[in-house]
Amino acid sequence: MVRILAVADEVDESLGRETMGSLRPDVVVSCGDLPFDHLEYLVTLANVPLLYVRGNHDPGAGPDPGGCTPLDGRAAAAAGLRFAGLGGSHRYSDGPNQYTEPQMRRRARRLARRSRVAGIDVLVTHAPPYGLGDEPTDPCHRGFEAFGDLVRRLRPALVVHGHIHPYGRARADRAIGDTAVVNVIPYRLLEVDLDRRVGTPAGDPGVPGRRA
Repeated sequence: MVRILAVADEVDESLGRETMGSLRPDVVVSCGDLPFDHLEYLVTLANVPLLYVRGNHDPGAGPDPGGCTPLDGRAAAAAGLRFAGLGGSHRYSDGPNQYTEPQMRRRARRLARRSRVAGIDVLVTHAPPYGLGDEPTDPCHRGFEAFGDLVRRLRPALVVHGHIHPYGRARADRAIGDTAVVNVIPYRLLEVDLDRRVGTPAGDPGVPGRRA
């Protein structure tokens, strides 16, 4: 099993040395909208690879956080798994990291072409797929239809995302076929079986801040 610590959107102060030692992740992924100095803290604390995409509140350009690997529009290997990422949200203003549905569809097609030979195990996004834990009537928090098409094409074990704040309520995990779709705010610990390439929670499902 590969243990993935996925984080997004909200800094959880409980993720200190003691908690990280208990979680024992093999890799950390960030789904965006976290301060870059926090990502640098996490990668130093965990001492494992950290891959990340940018959210709609992150800067659109500039230096990457130290020790972290940008994943937006790319594929990368870590801890024996193949990851790919697409950051950003639906366009609702003139801010950075925002895309229309046609723009994201083009980005997803490019990512699929780059990933189809080796395949991917985990898709890391900021926004969710459309209709799966999003808020379809809110222009900012609507999910992307392109993500559902990408998942059906590449069939990863997991999709991890942020952007939709739970505000203390449990957010149910969802699925596209055999692919689990998980809102990770503020953090979730997940496992992928390397033999079967199946993603599962590593604790109580749907409880923010718990190992799930």
